Amino acid sequence: MSITDYRAIQRRSLRVLAAGQILGGLGMGAAFSLGSLLTAEVGGSPAYAGLSATMSTLGTALFAIPLARLAGRVGRRYALATGGAIGLVGAVMVIVAAGMSNLPLLLVSMLTLGAGGAVNLQTRFAAADLARAETRARDLSLVVWATTIGIVAGPNLVGPGDALGDSLGLPLFTGAFAIAAFAQLCSAVLFLTALRPDPLLLAKQRAIDEGVPAPAARRGFGVAVKILAETPAGAVAVFTLAMSHATMVAVMAMTPVHLALHDVVLPMIGLVISLHTAGMYAFSPVFGWLADRIGRTTTILIGQVILFSSLVVNFSAPDSVGAVTIALVLLGLGWSASTVSASALLTESVAAENRTTVQGFSDSVMSFAGAGGGALAGLVLAAVGYGLLNVWVMCLVGLVAVSVLLLGWRNKSVRTA
Repeated sequence: MSITDYRAIQRRSLRVLAAGQILGGLGMGAAFSLGSLLTAEVGGSPAYAGLSATMSTLGTALFAIPLARLAGRVGRRYALATGGAIGLVGAVMVIVAAGMSNLPLLLVSMLTLGAGGAVNLQTRFAAADLARAETRARDLSLVVWATTIGIVAGPNLVGPGDALGDSLGLPLFTGAFAIAAFAQLCSAVLFLTALRPDPLLLAKQRAIDEGVPAPAARRGFGVAVKILAETPAGAVAVFTLAMSHATMVAVMAMTPVHLALHDVVLPMIGLVISLHTAGMYAFSPVFGWLADRIGRTTTILIGQVILFSSLVVNFSAPDSVGAVTIALVLLGLGWSASTVSASALLTESVAAENRTTVQGFSDSVMSFAGAGGGALAGLVLAAVGYGLLNVWVMCLVGLVAVSVLLLGWRNKSVRTA
């Protein structure tokens, strides 16, 4: 197969992956916009509201490794379609649990729906399977950018979702989950039928054709840790993804609570979070281009500088809505720069036959770090307040910066040895 053929297949794969991201983001955005309200309604108390996001995040973490292992065995096409199908089951289960007013079943359903988040994360790695080294970060970032459409449009389907729920006689707040179920179905069918040839399987075959040795793939949690121990660049990439995500979630999750305590109206809180989300996804192609032009680690450091700037702004003026808005936009931009560049670094640091194992492990660690960061942030907020929360989170940014600098020093020492 010629280079031109590979490039044509990569362009087609990117279009399919981007369309799948839009569908997935559309369904998940519509559902999660009402998830907390539904959980509080079924549980009979606002105290249960936060369990919706917690369970879906844990679901993403739990499904990340099995779906990645499936991709390693049979390709991205079947793994992404399977994740979408599991997300579909989760959305239907949510509607059933709401109709039964069964909180435990609802939480399990939210956990199952988290498979859609695992698909979202794995899709960005699928974009890098056939990418050339000089455009790998850009290709990855384009698929991340596609998430913007679903994330922005999803919450706006709450109204139509309510109308759909009323017309179908569904329980209160579950119309959006019917939309999510349909979107997950469409994404699963799209991946299964249109992601041909499979980019991961084709990448492995290309490596064989080019004479690259292909030892047996190694799989499992412990194996991923061992591979990363042997691959410093990959370990730094995983650490960057986890800590950057924990930083973002810790501050983002507490910002609505902080603003509400200062009597900021709900529409303004929604605008702040929307601008933050736009920062996370809308500018990802810019950071992908930067990572390809000036290097992965340099772009990671730029992302950490942006994250640090965000935390400084938040600490300096926590009671100013304008300052908090600027800080949240910077928070999204820093996350985007770090995530895009670290994902590209991880992909190219690990041999193709072991790539899905490490990627699944990374997605799982990243999701667990986000869940842990959000949970700990609540305790810190209660203890010392929103301003000092940002100082605590600065430690995570510092750790990432130090790890990247040490990697650069190590590589320089190896080259001069």
